[in-house]
Parts: sequence; C-alpha cells; structure tokens
Amino acid sequence: MEGSKKFFLALAIFLGMMNSGSAQSSTTLVPAVFTFGDSTMDVGINDFLDSDFKANFLPYGRDFMNHTPTGRFCNGKLPTDFTVETLGFTTYPLPYLSPQATGKNLLIGAGFASAGSGYSDQTTKLYHAISLSQQLKYFKEYQSKLVQLVSRRKANSIIKGGLYVLGTGTGDFVQNYYINRKLRKLYSVNAFSDLLARELSKFIKGLHSLGARRIGITSLPPLGCLPANIRVFGHGRKTCVTWLNEDAKTFNRKLNQTVVALARELPNLKIAVFDIYQPIYDLATAPSKQGFVEAKRGCCKTGSSVKTSVLCIPKSTSTCSNATSYVFWDSVHPSEAANKFIAESLAIAGIYLIS
Repeated sequence: MEGSKKFFLALAIFLGMMNSGSAQSSTTLVPAVFTFGDSTMDVGINDFLDSDFKANFLPYGRDFMNHTPTGRFCNGKLPTDFTVETLGFTTYPLPYLSPQATGKNLLIGAGFASAGSGYSDQTTKLYHAISLSQQLKYFKEYQSKLVQLVSRRKANSIIKGGLYVLGTGTGDFVQNYYINRKLRKLYSVNAFSDLLARELSKFIKGLHSLGARRIGITSLPPLGCLPANIRVFGHGRKTCVTWLNEDAKTFNRKLNQTVVALARELPNLKIAVFDIYQPIYDLATAPSKQGFVEAKRGCCKTGSSVKTSVLCIPKSTSTCSNATSYVFWDSVHPSEAANKFIAESLAIAGIYLIS
C-alpha cells in the first residue's frame, strides 16, 4: 500500500494548491456530488422503495458511522464516500428520497442510484428499482428545489460545478442477460453491449442537457471474479470465470468508445471512465499483495434463493469478525477496505474531472 500512500500525498498537495489559489472560502473542490446507477452507488434510496434489494439491516453498515445500516451494500463506505471525503466534504450527500434530503442538506448534492437498476429498463423493472430515466427526472426535480433554496445563479453554479458519478451495468448481465434465454437468443454479448452503450449515451446526453459538466462513469467489474458468479458459473472451481470476464471487457470497450464520442459531441463536457475492472481483478486474483486474505467468498453469509443469494442474511451470526481481510462483503459487493483501494485507483481520472 506504500505506493498509494505516496500518490495520495501528491494528490493532497495538488488539492491544497487548488484551494489556496481559489478566492472562495469553501474547502471543497467541487460544490456538490451526485451519484446515479445501481447498488454500487446506492446510498440508501431503496430503503424508501417497495424493493427486494435493500441493505437496511445488519450486518450491512456495521463498520459505518454509529455501526448502523445506511442502505449501502457494504459493511462501511462505498468508493464514492471516499471520493467525497477526498474532495473535502465532512458529510455525505443523502439519498434523494430520504425525508432528511431537504433544505441545506441538498446543497452538497444527492444520491439517485437505486440497487437493481441497470442501463436497460427491463433489468430495472425486474427488481422494482428506479430506472435511469426516472433518476434523471428526480434530478430535474432536485434542481427545482435547489433554486428555491438559493438564487438561480447559485443553483446553476452548483449544478455546473458538481461532480457526477454513474455506476451500473453488472445487473444487466448477471440479473438479466445470463438468466434470460430469450434475451440471449435475440442478442449476442456484443449486440447486447451495443444496446447498453446506446442507453448509456442517452442518459449522459440527458444529464448534460440538465447542466452536468463533470461526469465519471465506472466500467464493469470482472464479472467472473464475483463470488456469486464463481458459485453459479464456475462448475465447482474456485477461480475467476474467464468467459464472464471477457464479456465485461467487451462491454468496457463499448463504454470507452461511447465516452470518446460523447466528449467530442457535447460542448464543455469533461467525462472520464473510472476503470474498476483492473483494481478488482487484481484484488480477486492476488489479494495478499494488498493485505487481503479471502477473495473467493464474502465476509457475510448470503441467502440461497435467486434474489437473496447475493445479499447478506439479516442479522447473521456467521459474518466474519474482520472484514478488512475480505475483498468482498457479500457475494457481489466489495468490502469497505476493498472500496478504499478501488477509490485510490480511480484518483487520477478524478483529478482530470476536477482540474
């Protein structure tokens, strides 16, 4: 971890230089942070939905502040939480549907991401999540509330200067494509990736039309290294499933091509891909190099049904005592310790967006 410490020292110096040269009294590098997507970004919005995918029970959140579940699919912080801290915020943007997401709490942004959501509306409907199109509608509604709180000029400054992070796509494959024979007959992996890339482009254009100018998009992780997928598709082996990883790479190529096209097409847009594939692959295949012990199963015990096999069993007594040794918290989502490593790996792309 020594290399990451040196890098973050350089990052801290960089951020300090930017702050010292600013006439603003704010200590944050951007005025607000907005998150969209699925469970990798969900900070608790599903707690306010009639959805099967919720993380509002222990052991989720046991290592977060006050050791209580927040709706995050982790024992503690998500990568975006570490990003928010690095940017200088002392509190985290709330899920938009939370009763507490009012007044001054809205000034630092909001979380619109919903577990079970995907690029495809079909994926979202299967799991009663909030679609990307509805997340955009909520963001537009948020803007109206913001104008009522501050002047229109100040609201526009927050919207234009904010950092936007989108993370989704895993569910489109794991929770939809791979279990839907009709869908697999209609689309090859390449064609399905094209379909998702078109939905991505549509969403980014919509976000840009609403004022977003700094957008980061996470890649797909190595699908074949997620414990749930090793269990289902690994045929008894305990190693990453190669063909699933190749599918992820196929989509990630489409993602990168789409981002390049959007950067050329949309004016005044800073857009970057946050590559989570490589850091998660490194952790999953050589965990000891970063101080981890277990990468083939999650820290918590998961359920046995299709819908619960990825989630921790509520109040399970079989949860590991030291989550920092585990790459994964449940059978899909990384632990807080892994999320910290992932956030550090994305810092360079993050510097581009805020510089």
